[in-house]
Amino acid sequence: MIRISLAAAAVSAVLATQAFANDYTITAPAAPGGGWDQTARTMQTVLQQEGISKSVQVVNVPGAGGTIGLAQFAAQNSGNDKALIVGGYVMVGAILTNASPVSLKDVTPIARLTGEYEAVVVPAASDIKTMADLVAKLKADPGAVSWAGGSAGGTDHIAAGLIAKAAGVDPTKINYIAYSGGGEALAAILGSQVTAGISGYGEFEAQVQAGALRLLAITSDERVEGIDAPTLKESGLDTSIQNWRMVAAAPGISAEQKAAITADIEKMVNSASWKEQLATKGWANTYLAGDAFDAQLDADIASTETILKDIGLVK
Repeated sequence: MIRISLAAAAVSAVLATQAFANDYTITAPAAPGGGWDQTARTMQTVLQQEGISKSVQVVNVPGAGGTIGLAQFAAQNSGNDKALIVGGYVMVGAILTNASPVSLKDVTPIARLTGEYEAVVVPAASDIKTMADLVAKLKADPGAVSWAGGSAGGTDHIAAGLIAKAAGVDPTKINYIAYSGGGEALAAILGSQVTAGISGYGEFEAQVQAGALRLLAITSDERVEGIDAPTLKESGLDTSIQNWRMVAAAPGISAEQKAAITADIEKMVNSASWKEQLATKGWANTYLAGDAFDAQLDADIASTETILKDIGLVK
């Protein structure tokens, strides 16, 4: 009986180890409420629902456009194939504007996951009714128009700069107020502490539908199904921008470990649960992995540097 019990215990231990073999901890390098936090928690939900990972933890490390979380992640997780971090276009810009000593070369990029267009909103009580009204104020006095968005150098900041540039306003003159999390920015907009807000549509959707915010424009090339707003181009501003989000693994992992993580992420994005989450949140499926993603990432970093120089955020 003792031998059987010991054998059973040994088998149980092995099974337990196997069950938890692919458990992940996902770093969301921003405060709760923003796009990265939403992405990490959506991954957490789907990975668990689909049985890809039994238990997934999300850790928030906000600050400096994700570069604080990125630096901490890279320093603490070398070789750890259970550690993931969410990032994307915002982080690419923040690395450049903050002259961060740690970049995406210090982690192991796995895949691009989603894309989301930016939305320009004002409080429902604002006297600004259209994008033309906002542009008129911007032209009259750029500094008097305050913009709430995410971290300096991120997608929101770039979008505000591109809007100013398209309107013929010096983008270096814009009054952009950076917040470390979407929740803080949203509170400032709802409280009329700023003139306008700019961020991913998903972060404003509930308040727009509730009538608390007025949606002025979306940063897509063409109108987006399900979003009742003109594009910037329809509003006379010849510009567009899409935020994308990615997942990366720790530095120092083996090729086999990277392949296993990539396989788990591919299962996730192909699942019914993930597709349902994308539809609910209004995120586009921009999944790209492997060499194709590595090449696209290099191209995006180069183009982002060019954009940041054009609008005066990087010299």
